[in-house]
Amino acid sequence: MKIYLDVCCLNRPFDDQSHERIRLEAEAVTLVIKRMQTGDWQWISSPVVTAEIRRTPDEARRQAVLALVQLVDQEIAVTPAINKRTRELTVMGFKSFDAAHLACAEAGADVFLTTDDRLLRVAARQAGKLEVQTANPLAWLQERL
Repeated sequence: MKIYLDVCCLNRPFDDQSHERIRLEAEAVTLVIKRMQTGDWQWISSPVVTAEIRRTPDEARRQAVLALVQLVDQEIAVTPAINKRTRELTVMGFKSFDAAHLACAEAGADVFLTTDDRLLRVAARQAGKLEVQTANPLAWLQERL
């Protein structure tokens, strides 16, 4: 199983854990990353992830999240075809970074995980036009355990 985690997922373990939903999603993301580290699943990423992380204003958080992406198994190169698909996804209603993440995930992942509710709503509306399964990590993991 090849999994693409967006930056919302990567930040979730560093969010305020006093809210139950955030804590549960953080645990799910941590478990997914652990399963990727043991080789059960493969972590797919892209330069888009690193570019978005570098925009994080909090230095400590930025460094912690950048340390996580050092564990990535495979990085998808951004090609002209991916740039074209990013533009198509933007027209469908996805924000620019979200569209770029999705286009990269479509190029090499089986599932794209995000905790971004807006992205998930747009993905649900456009599901028939997407080439990768898109899901919340907690819901996705619950289906597999």
